Amino acid sequence: MSDDLVLRVERVGSRGDGIAIWQGQPVYLPLTAPGDRVRVRLGRRRDAGRSGQVLELIEPGARQEPPCPHFGRCGGCALQHLSDAAYAETKVELIREALAHRGLDGDVVEPLRRLPAASRRRARLALERPRSGPSHVGFHARASHQVVDLQSCAVLHPALVRLMTPLRRLAQELLQPRDEAAATMTLSDRGIDLLLDLPHEPDYSALERLAVFAETEDLARLGWRPDERTVPIPVAQRRIPAVVFSGVAVELPPACFLQASSEADRLLAALVLEGTAGARRAADLFSGLGTLTFAMAAAGVAVHAVDAARPAMTALKAAVARAGLVGKVDGETRDLEQNPLDARELLRFDTVVFDPPRAGAQRQAQALAQSAVPTVVAVSCNPATFARDARCLVAGGYRAVRVVPIDQFPWSPHVELVAYFDRR
Repeated sequence: MSDDLVLRVERVGSRGDGIAIWQGQPVYLPLTAPGDRVRVRLGRRRDAGRSGQVLELIEPGARQEPPCPHFGRCGGCALQHLSDAAYAETKVELIREALAHRGLDGDVVEPLRRLPAASRRRARLALERPRSGPSHVGFHARASHQVVDLQSCAVLHPALVRLMTPLRRLAQELLQPRDEAAATMTLSDRGIDLLLDLPHEPDYSALERLAVFAETEDLARLGWRPDERTVPIPVAQRRIPAVVFSGVAVELPPACFLQASSEADRLLAALVLEGTAGARRAADLFSGLGTLTFAMAAAGVAVHAVDAARPAMTALKAAVARAGLVGKVDGETRDLEQNPLDARELLRFDTVVFDPPRAGAQRQAQALAQSAVPTVVAVSCNPATFARDARCLVAGGYRAVRVVPIDQFPWSPHVELVAYFDRR
């Protein structure tokens, strides 16, 4: 008991842990909220401080009752216990802190735009068959390989939640005791696309069982692969999975990136259109399947879409042809981190939109900083890499006008944002 400390949590960090200060160093405390007064035991070194184990909640801070019965064990959510006000402020503050770390003004950050829970249309679930007993389907426990067997989920779309029970039965039939697997579920506008990562190649009998499963559960498509690094192998395709962006249907390649929800698609598109109003020709960099490409095209903008993922670009170009947008939208397969559009190539655009993966767009931001493009709209899912790239743009003569935070991943520490830059 003499080694225990009583600390007050000041804020929530980028991994979702509460942060208290002891002897000038941060102490990271899982599942705590700002204002909590807690008895803790210090653990090992972590980053610039220490991890901590909460022994007792002495006085609660900005808390609410978590809406999910699995919260605390399941590693899928980290912030369900925060009050609404503390939750919104935490996500906004994560962006402000990232900007401040790069010497940028956090006053341009607006209030959080909320998206509904129970709307997430894609998820990767763990499957395991224990040595004895029924199989488990769910997310891993926090900082553990243990699978939390989910009976419900507060963030996933109900159609994905309903698939968990039959998936549990399927895992019991396909897996051997102590086997582990994974299921990537994507809810398209034509049904669920299910991709299984299996530890053993399915034999003829297992393939028949999978085909029956696809029929019984009315899946659009079902495939399998040995792991995430390999190309999916089709088992059954009853309909080609597709999503509709601004009225244009785009067919989904297997294992292709998609925003977390259709509500996120619509909000991101609306915010990007606010920043590209009046544009005549725009570049959509890291375009993916065209969430933003087709929104700008619908607004009358001629768009050049660029992405490194060849299957995504092939799908985008096919959708352009079907929609009669040839001449208004064109596409290019190109790795923008290895080969960014340079200042000369950027001369033909009056607006550039970029939406990179979590690693950001460092080299493309450097090229933009040397360009004469009047308007840049940045979309990001990582405040740290966004702030790095924003610093580059500002150093090159751009001004950050607005940053709009979006709660695309409810109850997680992740936050999406749309930012607007113009030439000074």
